[in-house]
Amino acid sequence: MDEMDFENRIVAPEFTTQDAEIDGSLRPRTLSEYIGQEKVKDNLRIYIQAARARGESLDHVLFYGPPGLGKTTLAGIVAHEMGVNLRVTSGPAIERSGDLVAILTTLSEGDVLFIDEIHRLSRAVEEALYPAMEDFSVDMILGKGPATRSYHIDLPHFTLIGATTRSGQLTAPLRDRFGVLMRLELYTPEELAQIVRRSAEILNIPIDRNGALEIASRSRGTPRIANRLLKRVRDIAQIEHDGAIDEDIARAALQRFEIDELGLDDFDRRMLSTIIQTYGGGPVGLDTLAAALGEESVTIEDVYEPYLMQIGFLTRTNRGRCVTHAAYAHLGLPVPEANPQYTLPNS
Repeated sequence: MDEMDFENRIVAPEFTTQDAEIDGSLRPRTLSEYIGQEKVKDNLRIYIQAARARGESLDHVLFYGPPGLGKTTLAGIVAHEMGVNLRVTSGPAIERSGDLVAILTTLSEGDVLFIDEIHRLSRAVEEALYPAMEDFSVDMILGKGPATRSYHIDLPHFTLIGATTRSGQLTAPLRDRFGVLMRLELYTPEELAQIVRRSAEILNIPIDRNGALEIASRSRGTPRIANRLLKRVRDIAQIEHDGAIDEDIARAALQRFEIDELGLDDFDRRMLSTIIQTYGGGPVGLDTLAAALGEESVTIEDVYEPYLMQIGFLTRTNRGRCVTHAAYAHLGLPVPEANPQYTLPNS
């Protein structure tokens, strides 16, 4: 999916430039301010307190889970709670092992290095990272032929925090070097409503409890989407109403954006309808579906399918994609009689 498509899709969980304006101001700075992910917070609190009591840096941490759940925010909180600096980069940005060494040699004792999309590190960079994580040292080879020289560089003890939406793509050697692995889960509507109300307070947006819950329930369990929807609903409330957001105003605004009560947008519904109306509910191959929708196969697989599968509207089989009974019901369509070649999955 190209950048413009992401910019236009309000329920995309990935970070887009439309999030940049408010993202920094809404990030919590401490664990006590962070809403949700209670198990992760409780464990982090213990690990941080223990490391500080020993006067040591925190073990390397890996956060994994769907995009938009707060992995970058948690990295910033860890650095703040440990009282150290945070250095932020990403897997694709570190193209060569020399780039990694340049970053590592600027760190101070105890600093946190956050690498987003860590599964996208090249093999050469990943191998250079191993001794840095284990022994806090790196070896550099400069020059060619007879002029080749090897340099051993000792590094300060630091904490690497990696984040990935695809933990299965991490190599076993890299994954095993993290002392702490934490999965972030989708948020409940009640947790997201708390986040919406906190964000509204920071942004000086009047909103009542039901208005916040209405936005939260359509946010796909993702704080980033919830904050984005709040911003868009605010615009409509400001121009067409008195600026305050209640349940009716939130519902009307989200209906205008074609986001239904489960957070599905127009493309989600079109994709499900295409499988139902054109392919009898499935199974249909990914490439065939992509051609019918005029979209890239990788975009459907990485962007659209995950949420539909999470809510039980879509399944993957060895013969292709299939729509479930729950999706038929949500779209108000009658469930077809069982296909003798394929039994439609229940919700």
